[in-house]
Amino acid sequence: MSKVALVTGGTRGIGAAICQALKDAGYTVAANYAGNDDAANKFKEETGIAVYKWSVADYDACVAGIKEVEDAHGPIEVLVNNAGITRDTAFHKMSVEKWNDVIGTNLNGLFNMTRPVWEGMRDRGWGRVINISSINGQKGQAGQANYSAAKAGDLGFTKALAQEGARKGITVNAICPGYIGTEMVRAIAQDVLDKHILPHIPVGRLGEPEEIARCVVFLASDDAGFITGSTLSANGGQTMT
Repeated sequence: MSKVALVTGGTRGIGAAICQALKDAGYTVAANYAGNDDAANKFKEETGIAVYKWSVADYDACVAGIKEVEDAHGPIEVLVNNAGITRDTAFHKMSVEKWNDVIGTNLNGLFNMTRPVWEGMRDRGWGRVINISSINGQKGQAGQANYSAAKAGDLGFTKALAQEGARKGITVNAICPGYIGTEMVRAIAQDVLDKHILPHIPVGRLGEPEEIARCVVFLASDDAGFITGSTLSANGGQTMT
């Protein structure tokens, strides 16, 4: 019987690529999403992957949503915490709401999603938690104090939880993508990409969502059982740690 994987923010961009790659690798995949029903329904029709709607910023909604997924597909053995939002603005203009919205989804969401599946993984003696952080959680970014703080927090969460899960057969790792050619990034004006973004990427191009997805598939596999508490940087050499 195939392992069950749940991907948050799984119906668009990097999340959609992760879902498809895991399905192609033989997993039973469920995709969580928060708001865009049209995109989620299109994704479901095109891939055959089941979709479930709730906000990862809401703990009770996560508990209920995870139960729905497990009732339909079985215990979640691979959790990919991919959901994320941005509310970019200079810090001197940043409102409490913009701070709390980003922290609530991008950092608290990891607790809200991982806590309900953690005990089951411990009881079964196997699990994979893969957290999608960001290059800006490693190096910071002007206008993203909220986002960078949350994504840096994701890395601390990963390292601490990895130590707790190690003896129970659970690995916890993070991936830090750089600039990836999602719909959002490709909407940036070409002259901005050419002058201000691509020159800082040594490989000279944007990454592809499928390249992040392949990292996830590896970390989810038995082959990665000796890797835990690690951060995999997939950024074309833009930041080297």
